[in-house]
Amino acid sequence: MPRHILFAVQNWGLGHAARSLVLIRALVERGDSVMVLMQPGPGMRLLEHELGDSCTFYPFADIPTPLSRWRSIFYIRMAFDMPRIWWRFKLEQQLTERLVTQHGIDLVVSDSRLGVWSRQVPSFCITHSLRQIIPGRMRWIERLVEWGQRRLLRHYRQILIPDVEADGGLSGDLGHYCELDWGPGRLLYLGPLADVERPGCSADIDYFFSISGAEPQRTLFERRVLAALPTLQGAIVVTCGRPEQAGEQQIIGEATVYGYLDREQQALMLNRARLVITRSGYTTLMELATLGKRALFVPTPGQSEQEYLAAFHHAQGRVWSVSQQRLDIAADIAKAEQRPGLQQVSAQTAVERFLAAIAAATE
Repeated sequence: MPRHILFAVQNWGLGHAARSLVLIRALVERGDSVMVLMQPGPGMRLLEHELGDSCTFYPFADIPTPLSRWRSIFYIRMAFDMPRIWWRFKLEQQLTERLVTQHGIDLVVSDSRLGVWSRQVPSFCITHSLRQIIPGRMRWIERLVEWGQRRLLRHYRQILIPDVEADGGLSGDLGHYCELDWGPGRLLYLGPLADVERPGCSADIDYFFSISGAEPQRTLFERRVLAALPTLQGAIVVTCGRPEQAGEQQIIGEATVYGYLDREQQALMLNRARLVITRSGYTTLMELATLGKRALFVPTPGQSEQEYLAAFHHAQGRVWSVSQQRLDIAADIAKAEQRPGLQQVSAQTAVERFLAAIAAATE
């Protein structure tokens, strides 16, 4: 029986939109009616471009994104923004209850918008961060933050984790090795969420640069990449991650530079690339692991999660990572080519487990 589902997506970068797209498509194909709640911006434009008229969209502002050119400023801004963040959570929750009542919503799914849950219908949260990585790894603070995270997520029926359960998976300490008891059956490991496999593609692109992230860091990364292109040799493709520039392209040196590639084109480039130069966002990790690709990670400055994930997989010897400030593209590409790449992980079961979890909640 078709259901009416409110699906909320966080707006930080394109990663949450990309992984939520996999699940929203599955719901639409099943015959469900989906309302997407998201802040207008690149992520929402991506979903509108990919989903068209198959969903309705409800624009609503997200929590602040306190990004800066400097890492230290990020944490200062984040601390000062906490009152606004809590206020946004309260507004989200009030809005959610109104939408459930007015539109006959049967189920709420939230990809990391932690104020989107309902007392009236079952609610699920998708997150790979059961805990936060604190600079300096002060364990007592991380334990305290995990307690706060668990309390913040207490209203959700289940926490859906897009990772494998064993051996630290892709998320390492973020999604594993919890120090607190989260309750029986509340944590469900779905497996990675990615729809990028394109069988039969030959690896005929040497380097694929995927530029993304919240501003101003996306633009700063783009400038460094474009400046380095004339010095590189080989088959090179760059996507600048600007949905508003879909269809635009230019040639710089031996590189073809696209303003934007849709999900199908992006997946094709990932399959064709020998080496991917990209942020270390978790959605990107899931896609690269699905394909078993080599990578050069350049984490977004100030985003401790990306910095941790890059360092985690670098320390495992799988990929090469470097900070944006110290990036030397030609030299770092050479080092990345010596690493074996991420171990390939199947993404076939994640959607099936997701659909089974929400079906059980509405029976």
